[in-house]
Amino acid sequence: MAGTSSGSNGQGFFTTRVDAFLNWARSNSMMPMPMGLACCAIEMMGFAGPKYDSARFGSEAMRFSPRQADLMIVAGWCSYKMSHAIRRVWDQMGDPKWCVAMGACASTGGMHRCYGVVQGVDNFLPVDVYISGCPPRPESVLHALMDIQEKVRNEYSVVQDYTHGAADARAPIMPENTNRFPGQLEKPRSPDVTLEAPDTATDDADDASMEPEPVVA
Repeated sequence: MAGTSSGSNGQGFFTTRVDAFLNWARSNSMMPMPMGLACCAIEMMGFAGPKYDSARFGSEAMRFSPRQADLMIVAGWCSYKMSHAIRRVWDQMGDPKWCVAMGACASTGGMHRCYGVVQGVDNFLPVDVYISGCPPRPESVLHALMDIQEKVRNEYSVVQDYTHGAADARAPIMPENTNRFPGQLEKPRSPDVTLEAPDTATDDADDASMEPEPVVA
């Protein structure tokens, strides 16, 4: 808010900018889109319970429709196959939108450093806040939500969207996985790619060369 003034009848009123007012309203009505992938989702359910009173932040109702959500919470480790589904849900969410990586596995892959697990969801999502812990407490989710509120109030500009367009410049490109190393994602196979049939004759010759030679007494 820019400041206060006094009306003709002595009652005070606020003067502010359109950006500041809309950001204040948006920050107090965040609609989370839960992506519970592993055990961190249990703590996310605890955050939504009555004990922690997330209604004071306007985020008591989880939205399971991407059209109605503006805050994605990715909780747990994410496989390469699941990453494409999550990215599709993210693209269906309307702008502006924000993302939270909940837990060590969602942030860095955690202890799941193997060929099938993405080493951090920031490989395919623009993450705004990282929550450490395995799993993190619901209080950490509340703290992350307050960080998101502060980010919305201070960084997002509605006027800039109307002036320069609302394209999500934070969205990364899905990288191509060429060596199947954890940390790189595999792009979906193009429909015009054809697979060649394996050479069975060569395979049979290789198998025959690997057979042990007979021992002559």
